[in-house]
Amino acid sequence: MRRAIALPLAGGLSLSGSGLGKTAEPWDRALPAETKRLVTECAVSQLVAQSVEAEAFLENPNPALAGHPAPLFSSIGDTLTALLLAAPFPQIHPQARLGRVPVLMYHDVLPRKEVFFDVTPAEFEAHLQAIQQHGLTPISLDQLVTHLATGAPLPPRPVLLSFDDGYLGHYKYVYPLLKRYGYPGVFAIYTGKVERNYGRPGLTWAQLREMAADPLVAIAAHSVTHPPNLADLDDHELRWEVTESKRILEEKLGVSVKHFVYPEGNYDERVKAAVRRAGYRSALTMSNQVDRFANESDDLLSINRLGQSKLSLAIAQADGGAPLPPLGKTFNFSAPVRKRQVALEGVPLTLISGGRPTTVHADSRYQVPDIIANTPAIAAVDGGFFSMKQLDSNTMIGPVYSQNTGQFVPGNTWDIAKIVGRPLVLVGPQSVQFVPFDPQQHNTLAGIRKVMPDVSDAFVAGAWLVKDGKGRSPASFRDLFGFDVPRHRAFWGIDQAGQPVVGVSKNRVDSVTLGELLSRTGLREVVMLDSGASASLAYGQESLVDYTPRPVPHVVALFPPADVRLATSCGARPVATVESGCNGRDRCLDALIAAVPGVQLSDRFSVRK
Repeated sequence: MRRAIALPLAGGLSLSGSGLGKTAEPWDRALPAETKRLVTECAVSQLVAQSVEAEAFLENPNPALAGHPAPLFSSIGDTLTALLLAAPFPQIHPQARLGRVPVLMYHDVLPRKEVFFDVTPAEFEAHLQAIQQHGLTPISLDQLVTHLATGAPLPPRPVLLSFDDGYLGHYKYVYPLLKRYGYPGVFAIYTGKVERNYGRPGLTWAQLREMAADPLVAIAAHSVTHPPNLADLDDHELRWEVTESKRILEEKLGVSVKHFVYPEGNYDERVKAAVRRAGYRSALTMSNQVDRFANESDDLLSINRLGQSKLSLAIAQADGGAPLPPLGKTFNFSAPVRKRQVALEGVPLTLISGGRPTTVHADSRYQVPDIIANTPAIAAVDGGFFSMKQLDSNTMIGPVYSQNTGQFVPGNTWDIAKIVGRPLVLVGPQSVQFVPFDPQQHNTLAGIRKVMPDVSDAFVAGAWLVKDGKGRSPASFRDLFGFDVPRHRAFWGIDQAGQPVVGVSKNRVDSVTLGELLSRTGLREVVMLDSGASASLAYGQESLVDYTPRPVPHVVALFPPADVRLATSCGARPVATVESGCNGRDRCLDALIAAVPGVQLSDRFSVRK
């Protein structure tokens, strides 16, 4: 019998399968005002529908997952944010695009391989050892679906193991190894193969019942007869394949079958509609042409998988996504800074996210690592466009305002007329704005303060690459020179988690393509910075580009996420005033200690050569 599950919240409030419940005190006294507003605005019926995946995971707790360092919902705020803001089914939540979860697909496991995609027991155990040695965390399909639906982060390096068709080897070799390592897996069963005594042997119902009773195992339907393409069937046959397989499995095994796996990965919109009507919460597919992570899927009814031969790709790029933004906030400047590599459509991208965004306007032109050498910056990318008339000039195109100088420098009158409508970047202590540049309003400090009263940094970027989560059209670039030419590109913006992101393309790419790729990685708003020969990205003192870029006078930097002070080895001075007397940035960063929450860095830091 299905038991009611309540997600505990603050002050005795709970969210359960029957809606909002009170146990200790009224919810309007138990929650902060912003939370009350969000809860009030969310209809109970929608809340229940959106929480179904999280409830499913909590209903079937997995002992093997109990020791995860990063639980699915790590706080009350995460729980509320995820459940209240879940994407409508079957959409994938925009924030989930920030993760890269590999779903590895296996078929038969047997001592002697008969086709190229067979795996021997020794090879499979070697895969599990590699997963363990490289710090990946196998997750359940319910966890993956909840992550995709709500954006809730997974453990840092997740992977899902899936096994198709229901071969005897799954019981003889796979299941014992999963138990030994404590790893969950999903087994896609087409019912016509169960207890089949010809061809490759299948599982028996007794074996399946034993497996299905184990919390490590999830059972998915894989049709009745495994037709090569469900789209070729008429409506009656299609409905029978997707509904009858679910009915048989649930009747024989006594478990709820919530997930479907398309035979040979083939489907169309009609097939997806039939799967949805049958009551499945997700469906897995595959492709022989492209390798895509689950977060790149079109929706929950077409979740991508990788062939098991792509284990090295999974190890290299697995990522559980970003932390949820604070409840009611659209920006998050408190997340740790992290670097990741992403490759989409043959274009490798280096992305660094987290921390607090700021800018540095240097007194001349330098390499990016040199500009941030005596600052607390963890990472930086080259910034706005600058005048090329003098090699040592720090004159920018358009107005510039940076914390390190505290001076607003208006744009030259002969330049600003050419950049009307380009993104004016405004950075404040708790937010960022990208607004179309208007010389009549934005070429004075008073003018930009009318837009953002607490502005601390400002400059004009080249163009929007992503706006409202979508890549930009060629027409949006108007007369921007070279936007359609493949070049190394530099960019910065805000992701769906509200975190600042800086990055570069490792290969040459045009602006339109880059915007499309960045939108797929979960970025919300992105602008192009000075690119081509100027494109440069630094992580600490390390340059992350494979060439010597042109020196630049301006960078967008990511400071540590919390306000920090230096330990006594650096004189206990505020990190904002670090100078050469501290014997370099590295020693000073090693001396950082915990900060006083809520204190803003107000002292000027200086860029010294």
